[in-house]
Amino acid sequence: MRSSLFTDDHEDFRSMVRDFVDREIAPHVEEWEQAGRIDPKLMTKAGGLGLLGLAVPEEYGGGGTGDYRFRCVLIDELARVGAAAVNAAFGGFDDLVAPYLADLGTDEQKRRWLPGLCSGELRSAIAMTEPEAGSDLRGIRTTAVSQGGHWVLTGSKTFITGGAHANVVVTVARTREREFSLFLVQDGMPGFTRGRCLDKLGQRGEDVSELFFDDVRVPAENLLGTEGAGLRHLMQRLPKERMSIAYYGLAAAEAALSWTLAYTGERRAFGRPVADFQNTRFTLAELSTEIDVTRAYLDQCVLALNTGTLTAVDAAKAKWWATELQNRVINRCLQLHGGYGYMREYPIARAYADARVTTIYGGTTEIMKEIVGRHLVSDVSSRDGGVRHHR
Repeated sequence: MRSSLFTDDHEDFRSMVRDFVDREIAPHVEEWEQAGRIDPKLMTKAGGLGLLGLAVPEEYGGGGTGDYRFRCVLIDELARVGAAAVNAAFGGFDDLVAPYLADLGTDEQKRRWLPGLCSGELRSAIAMTEPEAGSDLRGIRTTAVSQGGHWVLTGSKTFITGGAHANVVVTVARTREREFSLFLVQDGMPGFTRGRCLDKLGQRGEDVSELFFDDVRVPAENLLGTEGAGLRHLMQRLPKERMSIAYYGLAAAEAALSWTLAYTGERRAFGRPVADFQNTRFTLAELSTEIDVTRAYLDQCVLALNTGTLTAVDAAKAKWWATELQNRVINRCLQLHGGYGYMREYPIARAYADARVTTIYGGTTEIMKEIVGRHLVSDVSSRDGGVRHHR
């Protein structure tokens, strides 16, 4: 089923993106995976074509469009060639850092950072996760203490995508017992150091690293947003991050099915194409149906994101369902590839490794279900006046 989400403008954009992906990304995916880093020149090439900072206002060097469908087109095309790490690099700015800077930054902060980030000349990261605080952000231990015209940051972060080469890091720190704030930590600040790049299972082309803050003196003007409102700022923007993870999950599942249809039509066993076996056809039918049903829901979520009406609950539903679907589809598609599916020269093998983290980062499946379940229970409680009726 062809998605009705996109207009002719989006399809024209897709043609340009597809040409760029086929020319500048697809031939190098495995090379970057082996190196553990995407060629930095890719970011400036992408920035030159306007593929970074799509929603950032034009006055700050961005695309100036609030239509998330353009970002979805980019996700589709990256998933098509199995470039999950590149999507993580692009999305790390567009879906995570850019909304904070564009929405919360002062004019000085935006003019200082956004043009370089949109052009690809600068890199960014967001530092939330800590060794003992993953999905539970209230467990963050990194502290920021006000001292005159500075804040002094102390603590550490881990699993920070793009952290090894970021010029600016949006950092979450505890400023009071129950309050958190966001800070712009710059490369080169004394006391700000980077640990090892972590050896992860998939998406190996984009670095994930440890960051350390040893009494880092951050100027007061590097406070991002309102002091003490850090968690509220995060909660307001997490739906977009989760939507981006959900959409890539769906796009990756669609790509895996496409690869598998082609493979099973060509690969022969017992004298006939693998696709001629009833088990293969039944599996493909099941996966195609699950993808189409998921596509219908995510299309509505994207439209809601565009109008600012996507709720945290609906984003949580999209995130857990689409990423679990991604893992399920890719697992079954790999099985239909047989032994070749286990070889990294086939995109299905890389996709299998890349997919495993999607049910974890951005909030685990279990946390997403907790968000949805808590909403359902509180909604029932409010309707019945807080009385539980047992029948």
